[in-house]
Amino acid sequence: MSTALISHPLGLAHITPPGHPEQTGRLDAIYTALSSAAFNDLEQVTAPRADDATLRLCHPQHYIDRIEAAAPESGWAALDGDTHLVKATPEAARHAVGGVVEAVDRVLDGRNQNAFCAGRPPGHHAEHETAMGFCLYGNVAIGAKHALENRGLSRVAVIDFDVHHGNGTQDLLWDEARVFFASSHQSPLFPGTGLPSERGAHGQILNAPLPAGTGSEMFRQIYDNVILRQIEEFLPDLILVSAGFDAHQADTLADLRLSTDDFTWITERICDLADRVCQGRVVSSLEGGYDLEALAAATAAHISVLMRRGVAPQ
Repeated sequence: MSTALISHPLGLAHITPPGHPEQTGRLDAIYTALSSAAFNDLEQVTAPRADDATLRLCHPQHYIDRIEAAAPESGWAALDGDTHLVKATPEAARHAVGGVVEAVDRVLDGRNQNAFCAGRPPGHHAEHETAMGFCLYGNVAIGAKHALENRGLSRVAVIDFDVHHGNGTQDLLWDEARVFFASSHQSPLFPGTGLPSERGAHGQILNAPLPAGTGSEMFRQIYDNVILRQIEEFLPDLILVSAGFDAHQADTLADLRLSTDDFTWITERICDLADRVCQGRVVSSLEGGYDLEALAAATAAHISVLMRRGVAPQ
């Protein structure tokens, strides 16, 4: 088996205002990094379009209709100070969701061992009825619900190592006992959520806030001693990853001090855990990361590990 890279051209058609950090250049930087011969074996897959029924796994129809209606014929429409739409944005968002769902299906069907979804807009800040933090739909949360509702899995884990708390994923999965959601994130920082006391309706949410200036040592300790241990005890059938690379020390939107090597390390650890509990099945989806050079390097490192591990454990 192999690693799938799932994307869609509309990811580049979601154009944000000049100077906006969540820009098309993010995908350009990733695609350039992945154009080297080292990534020739990546299986390129076009993300399908998510229909309303798929979006309704996490969002009500009236919210979906509101997103569709908000897209302008020209220029930008602002849902809040951070979250903007152009005409192509709702379709780009549907393909971002569809990419994660396709990745889940491919991994569960054994067509790929693991997958990375390079979709825009990102998803982990989108709540049930609120778009925010550059996000419209809960891409990863919808992927988790699809695995449960449509593919018959009993338990799914979601790991979010973006520098910002995945408040949307937490909101969408708050009442879902079959999903264990774990987030490491800088605190205090936008969106202001993610305290350890936020445990979910069934105690299935684990938040690990990190102070500004946190580097490799504390990050690795938190994952080895807390997050990965609790996920292993949960025994998920599949691991989904909200892969935000804005905890990199070069990223200016926050103040964690991770290196590219730390993203290699956490990917290896996640794959180790997946080998032990769920036949190595991992689906990862792009979230943040706004320094283009650091984003490209960290994403390439992340995918390199997925490719090395892209053979089912014996």
